[in-house]
Amino acid sequence: MTFLNKTLRARGTWIVLAATLACLGLILYAWRLPPFHTGTESTENAYVHGMVTIVAPKVDGYVAEVRVQDYMAVKAGEVLVKLDDRSYRQKLEQARSSLAAQEANLANTVQARRAREAAIGSTQAQIAGAAAQLANARAQLQRAQADMRRATPLAQDGSLSQRERDQTEAALHQAEASVKQAEASAQQAQAGKAVATQDLQTVVVNRDAVQAGVAAARAAVKLAEIDLDNTQIRAPRNGQVGEVGVKLGQYVTPGTQLMAVVPAQVWIVANFKEAQTARMAPGQTVRFHVDALADAELTGHVERLSPATGSEFSVIKQDNATGNFTKIPQRLSVRIAVDPDQAMAQRLRPGMSVVVDVDTRAEAHPGSTENHS
Repeated sequence: MTFLNKTLRARGTWIVLAATLACLGLILYAWRLPPFHTGTESTENAYVHGMVTIVAPKVDGYVAEVRVQDYMAVKAGEVLVKLDDRSYRQKLEQARSSLAAQEANLANTVQARRAREAAIGSTQAQIAGAAAQLANARAQLQRAQADMRRATPLAQDGSLSQRERDQTEAALHQAEASVKQAEASAQQAQAGKAVATQDLQTVVVNRDAVQAGVAAARAAVKLAEIDLDNTQIRAPRNGQVGEVGVKLGQYVTPGTQLMAVVPAQVWIVANFKEAQTARMAPGQTVRFHVDALADAELTGHVERLSPATGSEFSVIKQDNATGNFTKIPQRLSVRIAVDPDQAMAQRLRPGMSVVVDVDTRAEAHPGSTENHS
């Protein structure tokens, strides 16, 4: 009986010891501690991402036509939605009319400048004629003065009659009047030239203003053309349309979300605990399972690691000011490129959940860098 009790006691001890070792082994395995550390880091906090582009109008107006339906494939530049463009066409015509008026004004200034330049040429001819008349009048005055100097002593000694002397004196006064008239004509011609020059300067200055008006009118035409073209909302890139939220007849404004275009290119963003990324590097092999594809396994490679943890990008920063502190492992995002030529990869969609395994024992592929895209 005593032997039996000892045997049962020893067996119970071994059972407890085996259970303790099993629990310890499970803990070591769960925490990936030696001897169960394989160098493969895993996370379920991973999702498929894509460059989802929101399509929105650049001008306001009523929707006249919706050319796509939910989930249709589209090509870059394809018209998705058309707005009522009648008012924009009229604005374009108005801008073109304003441009034509400004160009006509510019042509008028060119003609006016030519007329002012011709007027300056005419005044220069008048100045030359007045100068010649003034020279002639002064010559006539000198001759009349000489005649008067000769006639005065002759009249005193009786050699010249008083009547002839009076005629000589009258000729002298007439020559003096002719000189004054020629001088006035020369001054008038000079004044006419100054006025014509000022008119020309005014035309030149006005032409610069008209040229600025033409440039502004051309810019207005270009802007009206851009607005008219923006009434046709086009696909920004190749891809597949999401849910079409815009309806026929709806009034939309710039920034109104009409739909989204999702391109075919996707990638994985996996959030690892910071300790898991100690040996991660671009180029390492990745295997991931996709929940939506019946856990199908696909492959990829590490493309680059986030420059900061997720908490650094959060709007509300963690700030423990109470004095109590609990260490919480942070998450670091890792971007993973999907390897090409995988049939199942064509079914990946942004937002899908995946389970990622990264082999941190593998070395980075040659040429892999943090800036690889």
